[in-house]
Amino acid sequence: MSKKKETEHKLNLRNLRLSDYSDIKEIMESVYSNAGGSWTKKEFATQLSKFPEGQICIEDNGKVIAAALSLIVKYSKFGDSHTYQEITGNGTFKTNDPDGDTLYGTDIFVHPEYQGLRLGRRLYDARKELCENLNLRSIIAGGRIPGYQEYANEYTPRQYIDLVKTKELYDPILTFQMANDFHVRKIITNYMPEDLESQFYATLLEWNNIYYEEKESPLIGGRKTNVRIGVVQWQMRRTNSLEDLFQQVEFFVDTVAGYKADIVLFPEFFNAPLMAKFNEDSGADAVRALAEYTEAIREKMINFAISYNINIIAGSMPVYEDGHLYNVCYLCRRDGTWDSQTKLHVTPDEEFHWGMQGGNDLKVFDTDIGKIGILICYDVEFPELARILADEGMNILFVPYWTDTKNSYQRVRLCAHARAVENECYVAISGSVGNLPKVENMDIQYSQAAVFSPSDVPFPHDAIVAEATANTETTLIADLDLDLLKELRKHGAVRNLQDRRKDLFRIEWKKKKVVSNHD
Repeated sequence: MSKKKETEHKLNLRNLRLSDYSDIKEIMESVYSNAGGSWTKKEFATQLSKFPEGQICIEDNGKVIAAALSLIVKYSKFGDSHTYQEITGNGTFKTNDPDGDTLYGTDIFVHPEYQGLRLGRRLYDARKELCENLNLRSIIAGGRIPGYQEYANEYTPRQYIDLVKTKELYDPILTFQMANDFHVRKIITNYMPEDLESQFYATLLEWNNIYYEEKESPLIGGRKTNVRIGVVQWQMRRTNSLEDLFQQVEFFVDTVAGYKADIVLFPEFFNAPLMAKFNEDSGADAVRALAEYTEAIREKMINFAISYNINIIAGSMPVYEDGHLYNVCYLCRRDGTWDSQTKLHVTPDEEFHWGMQGGNDLKVFDTDIGKIGILICYDVEFPELARILADEGMNILFVPYWTDTKNSYQRVRLCAHARAVENECYVAISGSVGNLPKVENMDIQYSQAAVFSPSDVPFPHDAIVAEATANTETTLIADLDLDLLKELRKHGAVRNLQDRRKDLFRIEWKKKKVVSNHD
């Protein structure tokens, strides 16, 4: 398997520090070159001192690449006809009021080299989280409309905004803000007198906090207790190129991310349609040719994870390394990092037709939704593996699989369901449907993706959180309450993990077990 490159992304969402000023200045001088440029270091220091929790950034390998700044105000003191200088105290944030009722967004910007990765959306989501956890009524911001300069002689500001709203026109800022659930309260004039691109106009935008009066968690970046997962039941279809495959993958990533899911699971060998290009070769040669695409697909998955702000479990793909063929699943985190789990138990068909070998390491992955495990298909039929993962703190087990008949599917399903019950965890399974006539050993598929839970009163009566229609391309979206697992393990009707007779038996891992600690 390929080694990680030093140039890979490592994104981190955090609060700004004074030492970040040089990075902030670089970005502002670039993106605000026609609107006043950067703050001074003194202004920046004052902003941080007045409301440090409201100043948020994203760093990549230690360098700040995007930021969002805000303050708390008693909005009635300023009303809708304020200017940027008035409400920000001439940029000093001296107007910040800890007893205020509104989070006021002053600035949001992304380094030009990182634009297109939807980092602005991630910052907006962090602002919303901050607003909810501070129990504030809403977020209000004055928004520039730089695209208006091209239409000022043709439309009034109101007409321009209406055309942007109906998607007849595109504005680089207003379009983005509306896509993030902000609505226009009012058009204001002379909001930023130096903003020539907006022709001295601005929109006053608002996002309402529907959870007003509910809060209790870190202001940003807290570990989730309610996790939304997406599971893709993948249609095997003729694929002529890598770009065709990427287009299909991105469709599902986009779809699941649109439901604000935290993680999405693809099935085992989801890239198998590319093997049809090598149908003249033997099965062993074809799967090794398929392995040549694996690194490119992994890199694209990492890009999708960042762009759509969703962790991706990239099913599994063949990896040919040092004369050995493995079946490997990649975890592509939304912070830009990645890790992998190799299939430990290969099936007789994989060994006979392809010469595939099993790996030697079992990992628990630390993610922003807690600790998870990955077992590829046949591996879930060995209960010792899931028990080892559970002992390391795993809460959700993901199982990408490929099965050809209902008999083989039932083996995966029944074992996965048992793993959920006996290890007091959630288990999600994902497979493929359809057929691939010209792909040896991968010609027919059978699948019914599902999400399983433990079996006790707080969970669904049949211990099935969600279930797809069999043999139909679709997605599942499921919300998983991790606090219920804590309650079950301490106060459940039965307590499988706690009540084990360790005086009689134990599971011993003979090789080094790798626990992936990710900060």
